Amino acid sequence: MFVAMKPHATPAQFDAVVEKIRALGLTPHPIVGTERKVVAVVGHIAGLDPDELFGTMPGVAEALRVSQPFKLVSREVKEEDTVLDVGGARLGGEAIAVMAGPCSVESKDQILEAARAVKAVGATFLRGGAFKPRTSPYEFQGLREDGLKLLALAREETGLKVVTEVKDTDTLPMVAEYADVLQIGARNMQNYSLLEKVGELDRPVLLKRGLSATIREWLMAAEYIVSRGNHRVALCERGIRTFETMTRNTLDINAVPVLKALTHLPVVVDPSHGIGIRQHVPAIARAGIAAGADGLIVEVHPSPEKALSDGHQSLTPAEFGELMKQVRVIAGAIGRPIGT
Repeated sequence: MFVAMKPHATPAQFDAVVEKIRALGLTPHPIVGTERKVVAVVGHIAGLDPDELFGTMPGVAEALRVSQPFKLVSREVKEEDTVLDVGGARLGGEAIAVMAGPCSVESKDQILEAARAVKAVGATFLRGGAFKPRTSPYEFQGLREDGLKLLALAREETGLKVVTEVKDTDTLPMVAEYADVLQIGARNMQNYSLLEKVGELDRPVLLKRGLSATIREWLMAAEYIVSRGNHRVALCERGIRTFETMTRNTLDINAVPVLKALTHLPVVVDPSHGIGIRQHVPAIARAGIAAGADGLIVEVHPSPEKALSDGHQSLTPAEFGELMKQVRVIAGAIGRPIGT
């Protein structure tokens, strides 16, 4: 359930609602937007009448049940879009954020060259993997902390905010020390221990959709993070596993408008993993923006043919520059700017 306050409700009235929720043995989650204040209620509420409990309290506009199982990330609870402020770089809202960089951090020269290139054409976030959970244990697993240090060096030079994957609870503190945004990969979407730990941090999270996850399961995974207190979550559609074998994955473009209707969280599209074929990545990126995505995350490598991972789907800096021109045209057509 949730309790929505009247526009001119006082802080004391808001606090009284919060205290009553706690007195009932339930957990309050205050959500303060620009247009209204809401307290989401989490706990065993079967048999409780929201209006009977809170409807007559001073300052309360309405008290209702949430129809969706994902309570805190639902638009029923928070109507306006969530905007994540990542050290001045914004994710969500009117502007479209672009995250770009190599699949894996391989060397100082490689990550600095990539960072300079994507920064020059308008990216505001640098993506790059330091810990690489791979399908085969014999493939390149990343430079680990050395890779994180190189990402921090690239951030210091370019000002780009760092997005990098955290693969387990053991290495989470180390990654959180360096990263601006913690990426939860597709294979970890339902790693509930990791979701709970990330939910206890004050750090933005980019939650990728699982390989075969439904939209409902994905939103419930986001709920795990938000229910632990971290409301700074964005969702990333990166393609799902279907019967099709001509592409790496099938990017679910349907998910973008559906998510925008169901949740207030920002929605990012990953065209690189979505199709897995370099020459088709721009088309999928354009489609994602046209469908209403709040951001793109694109793999860009100075020399894709030499990449230690995902070279086949990584754009060159020149190709990425051309993509940014195209994205600006589409974004402009739907009335949205690129970047902060």
